[in-house]
Amino acid sequence: MSFKLLALDLDDTLLNNEFAISPRNREAILEATRRGITVTLATGRMFRSALTYARELELDVPLITYHGALVKKAYSGEEIYHCPVPLEEALEITAYLEERDCHLNLYVNDKLYVREDNELTRYYVKIANVDFTSVGDLSSFLKEEPTKMTVINKEEEKLRDLWDAFLERYGQVLSIALSRPFFLEITHVQATKGQALKSLARSLGIKREEIMAVGDSYNDIDMIKLAGMGVAVENARQEVKEAADYITSSHQEDGVAEVVERFILS
Repeated sequence: MSFKLLALDLDDTLLNNEFAISPRNREAILEATRRGITVTLATGRMFRSALTYARELELDVPLITYHGALVKKAYSGEEIYHCPVPLEEALEITAYLEERDCHLNLYVNDKLYVREDNELTRYYVKIANVDFTSVGDLSSFLKEEPTKMTVINKEEEKLRDLWDAFLERYGQVLSIALSRPFFLEITHVQATKGQALKSLARSLGIKREEIMAVGDSYNDIDMIKLAGMGVAVENARQEVKEAADYITSSHQEDGVAEVVERFILS
């Protein structure tokens, strides 16, 4: 099988536990691009957060960010696609979470807004390496459609309860997905990695069977199913492994490099 497009999730897939790209992964990706493969990042991260890694990999391509809600070219910053959360639903969810004292990240115009600087804010910022603005009451602050909303809660059972509740109420209009163990991500129902990847491939004239996608979490499943070869890293959730065509080594063991070397560079 000949691949022309490679889509890579960042956290717990391409990045190791230090949120870094290993030398082997970097060299495999650079060699793939030298051979004419289009490599993009498909991540739940903000565009500004993903851009750091795109520059490290010398990728001048549209990046799939916010789980597919925002696609922008890496170097020029040209916006290709933006599909934010409808304001009505965003306000309802914000009020619901504030009543229950839940931590919420709001992303508007590629900027991060939170109620206050607290432990969970700092936990997220350490991972994403971005600035934030504390605005107090988020319901009063929110005046335009957010690109994404992220609930952070280190009690996984409570996070899953929120997941179930939001799926039941908003499942027809919003995409509700768990990403990292403590993150519940909310985007427009049409804003998923798989849908964004399909659109990008179409714009490049690349067929489905010519796509390889690599990921680890629930929000990667639709792009893994879309791709001609869907790949899960060894540390992926079981449901992701079941959706994949191939399981590579873990994010700590250069799993991206392994699959690229075997199926693209060999």
